[in-house]
Amino acid sequence: MTGINGISREEALALLKPERRGELRERAHRTTLECVEKRFYFCSIINARSGCCTENCKWCAQSSRWKTGCETYGWIGTEACIKAAMAAEANGADRIGIVTSGRSLSPSDMENACAALKAMRAKTGIGLCASLGLVSEEDLRKLKAAGLDRIHCNIEAAPSLFPSLCSTHTFEEKLAVIHAARRLGFQLCCGGIIGMGETDGQLVEFAFTLKEIAPDSIPVNVLHPIKGTPLGERPILNPERVVDSVALLRLVNPSTPLRFAGGRRDMSDETAAKCIYVGMSAGIAGPLLTTPGADFDDDRSLAVKAGYSVAHPVRRRQTPSAHLTP
Repeated sequence: MTGINGISREEALALLKPERRGELRERAHRTTLECVEKRFYFCSIINARSGCCTENCKWCAQSSRWKTGCETYGWIGTEACIKAAMAAEANGADRIGIVTSGRSLSPSDMENACAALKAMRAKTGIGLCASLGLVSEEDLRKLKAAGLDRIHCNIEAAPSLFPSLCSTHTFEEKLAVIHAARRLGFQLCCGGIIGMGETDGQLVEFAFTLKEIAPDSIPVNVLHPIKGTPLGERPILNPERVVDSVALLRLVNPSTPLRFAGGRRDMSDETAAKCIYVGMSAGIAGPLLTTPGADFDDDRSLAVKAGYSVAHPVRRRQTPSAHLTP
C-alpha cells in the first residue's frame, strides 16, 4: 500500500532502523513544511464522569478492575461544562471535548450530555467534541442534533496489538462507532497510545490503519505508566522513539493534524520541539483525565518558535462595575 507521498509499509518499516533515523526525521520535516497548515490548534477536555469503568483496558487508571486511587464521580453537570468551555475558549483553545469514563452512557447521562452541548453551543463559540465510549448510531444522531460536530474515538493501538491490551470490547466495535460517525457527517478525532509494547511492525500497522480511517485529527498519546494498572511498571518511552514515532505518523498521514495528548508532561521541551519539527501540529492543553496536561503558554511558545501561528488567550480587564474572569 502506498501513501499519498509515496511511502509504502515496507519503506516505513525500513525507515525505523536506527541508521536511517536522520532520513526519517528530515523526510517527515519536509512533508510537514509541504503539507501541514501553519496554524497550531489547541483543544481542551472536560473529565465529565470519572472512574468506575467496567472495561479492562490495561493502560487506564479509570478501570474499576485496577487499584489506582483514581478519583471517581458521576456526571458533573451542565454548568461545570459551560464553565470549562468558557475557560478553554479564553485560553485560546479552538475546541473543547466532553469525556466520560465507561463503556457507554446511560440514557439519562446521554440526555445530560446533549443538554450540556446545547448550552455550550449557545454560550460559547468554541468547537464541540465528545469522547463517550461505544456510542450507538441512535445516540450519535441525538448528539448531532444537540450541536456536536466532532466525535473522538481512539483505536488506541495496531489491530494486532489491541486484543492483548483490552478484552472487554473489540477493535471492530471501535471501528463501528467510527464508521457510523462518518456516515452521519461528524468530523473525527482518532489516534492512540504509543509506548505500550508495540513492535516496529505494529507501529507501522497503527499508522496505516489511521491512514485508512482518515481522521480530521490524530491525538498522539505517549503512555504515562500509572501504578496499579497492568502497564504501570513499564518505563516511560525513550524520547528518541517518541520523535521517530511522530515522524512515521507524519509520513504516513501527510496533512492530518498530529496532536500532543497524554504524556506530553513527561517530555522535555527539547523533545516536544523535535516532535513539532517532524510533524506535531496541534495540542491538548490544560487538565487531562487522571494526569496533568500541557501548559497552554509552554506549547504556544514552542509552536511560535517553529513558525506556526496560534490563538492567544483573551485577557479581560476588571473594572469596578464588571468583574470578569477569563
